Amino acid sequence: MKSRRRGSPARKYYIIAALVAASLGLLYSAYLLRLSPGNAGKPVILYVNQGNGIVDGSNFAAMLTTARSHGFNTIFFQVYRAGNLLFNGSELGGFVTDAHAQGVRIFFALYFTSGSQILPQSIYSLGEDGISLDMSTLPSPSQQSLFGNLQAGYHAGETAITTTNASLALKPGILVLETYGVGSRGLIRYGIVASVGVFATASKADYEQQFQYALNYSDGVMVFDYAGLVKSGY
Repeated sequence: MKSRRRGSPARKYYIIAALVAASLGLLYSAYLLRLSPGNAGKPVILYVNQGNGIVDGSNFAAMLTTARSHGFNTIFFQVYRAGNLLFNGSELGGFVTDAHAQGVRIFFALYFTSGSQILPQSIYSLGEDGISLDMSTLPSPSQQSLFGNLQAGYHAGETAITTTNASLALKPGILVLETYGVGSRGLIRYGIVASVGVFATASKADYEQQFQYALNYSDGVMVFDYAGLVKSGY
């Protein structure tokens, strides 16, 4: 009877060791990309835009896994869109618990399309780390009013604003300027958190270069958005 040919145990161990080393190398490269000297402690934000792909209870854990594997420490999670609150308090509290269990900060992002839309105060104090206002399309008086109301009524966390206005006079805790594409590099500076739009990158190398520049030369970096990052395969 012929015996089955078996692979060498030493060869199997070598292959396993090589795979482990490769995985560790990728993780270490990602770590160096984001935490080079001077960058530790900066917010590294992933924006979850519900308009480009729904993230809810069915795939929130997968989103967190992607965020952590890419070195993000903060999520701007869109929970309010064009006047509609997308989740109830119990769902939002669950998202907060899950994010914190993974060591990720979570801000509730509110996307406004009209000055008549109001802040959903029912989401205050659910354990979130902050609330971010996304209201660049609104006239300046409406933006001032919304931010003033947020400052007056919200004290449970940090305030943030994402904007396309490089000269915005409002002063939240985190001011994110949408510096998408290399053509906006001249707007990147300390005092704001710069941004990378996955849609405005040509390749993974281009994405990483834009990401690193934004992180190095501003107070942090925000990537827009989760759906685009997954689709790109970066």
